Amino acid sequence: MIKDEYCVIGVMSGTSLDGIDLVYATFSFTDRWDFKILNTETIAYSSHWYAILKDLITKSLDELKTIDVDYTKYLGGVIQEFINKHQITNIDAICSHGHTALHQPENKLTYQIGNLPFLADMLSETVVCDFRVQDVELGGQGAPLVPIGDQLLFSDYDYCLNLGGFANISMDLNEARIAYDICPVNIVLNKYAKQLGFDYDDGGQIAASGTHLLALGSQLNALGFYKEKPPKSLGLEWVNKNIFPLLEALKLKEKDVLRTFSDHIAQQIARVLQKDSKVLVTGGGAYNSYIISKIKSNKRVDIIIPTPELVEFKEALIFAFLGILKLRNEVNCLSSVTGAIKNHSSGKIFLP
Repeated sequence: MIKDEYCVIGVMSGTSLDGIDLVYATFSFTDRWDFKILNTETIAYSSHWYAILKDLITKSLDELKTIDVDYTKYLGGVIQEFINKHQITNIDAICSHGHTALHQPENKLTYQIGNLPFLADMLSETVVCDFRVQDVELGGQGAPLVPIGDQLLFSDYDYCLNLGGFANISMDLNEARIAYDICPVNIVLNKYAKQLGFDYDDGGQIAASGTHLLALGSQLNALGFYKEKPPKSLGLEWVNKNIFPLLEALKLKEKDVLRTFSDHIAQQIARVLQKDSKVLVTGGGAYNSYIISKIKSNKRVDIIIPTPELVEFKEALIFAFLGILKLRNEVNCLSSVTGAIKNHSSGKIFLP
């Protein structure tokens, strides 16, 4: 489907379990790609779905398949409500990431629920989804997938840094796009904020009130992942195995854990940035002024935090764009980023 302009809905659910991000946007191509965001919304998960999604990695494959059917139905309902609420009538495709249930690329395994073919029938629209599976089959990490969007939509910046469940970064290096996960962010911070009765550490205020624990900070910085060369990616399994045991080995105050881990995040991010570079920061962590200030104190960089709709919906926007590239049979997955054997056009197209 080659056109000059596309109207698409992008749908994203991330590891931090904030909810389902939906964006309706137009993309146009002349000599370069441009976009315009028309409608955005985040649908928070109910306590029922939050509990299910939080424990996906403990489920068997058969259990996941049952959950997949229920989640796809639920997701279809959420998307339909978004379409109705905003009276959206012009849709070329709905491009959905789904929600990651398993991500073990070393075992040639990645599984995103919410990507079943009947989603297209439910919505009576073309659906493009399941963007990670083909990359893992081709020997890649299946992540990160956003960098092609960074390269084609946000080329004015030296780095695109996303602070969501994890911190991931993308940049051009030696005429190739490279990208990788740096460290966990909200997947850890939100857990400890919740123990204090908050959904998240607003602006990093709790972290700022805590004490930096030097020994814990050193242990975190010594983790083997930080010495690995990209491409590399992180998942909840890695956090459960490597981070939470360290944080829970001692009975520490939550505010001290938040302070130490926030400092750790800032140190790991600053380590990969070049001095005086221009950095676009998006994702919920962009609002964590404590971490942002700590990055700046670790490295002299120009940090740009864009409009709230771009901060909060950039990933959903880029998954909308990945779907367009798939419809055009153009590369939307870069081997320089994921480690796959070749660049490719990833995703599945379901017609109603």
